[in-house]
Amino acid sequence: MKFAKIVFWIAGLWGLLIITPLYFMFDLISRNDPPPITHPGFFYGFVGLGLAWQVAFLFIAMDPARYRPLMIPSMLEKFSFGAAVVVLVLQGRMHPSDMVFACTDLLLGALFVIAYLKTPPRPA
Repeated sequence: MKFAKIVFWIAGLWGLLIITPLYFMFDLISRNDPPPITHPGFFYGFVGLGLAWQVAFLFIAMDPARYRPLMIPSMLEKFSFGAAVVVLVLQGRMHPSDMVFACTDLLLGALFVIAYLKTPPRPA
C-alpha cells in the first residue's frame, strides 16, 4: 500500500500544480495557441473537473485500501487524456510539445494500474 500512497500523492500534487494555473491563462492560451478558445464553459469545466480528480487522488493516497475502487476511474481519467492527445498529435491537430503532458498522464495511468494490483481489497 505504500506504493499506492506515494503514487497517488505525487499524482494529486502534480495535478494541482499543473492544472490550477489554467484558471488564469484563458486569454494567454487563446493568444499563443490559436485559434482562440470559443467555448469558455468547456474550458473552465475541464479545469474544474481536472482539479476535482486531483483531490480524489489525494483522498486515495490517504487510504488506498478504502478507496481502491476509485483507482479504476482514476486510470480511465489518465488514459483517456493521454490517448486523446497522442491521437490528436498524430493527426496534426495538436503540437508535438503537448506530448509531454500526455506521456506524463500515460505514465501515471500505468502506475495507477500497478498501485491497484498491489493494493489488497478491503475486507468486507
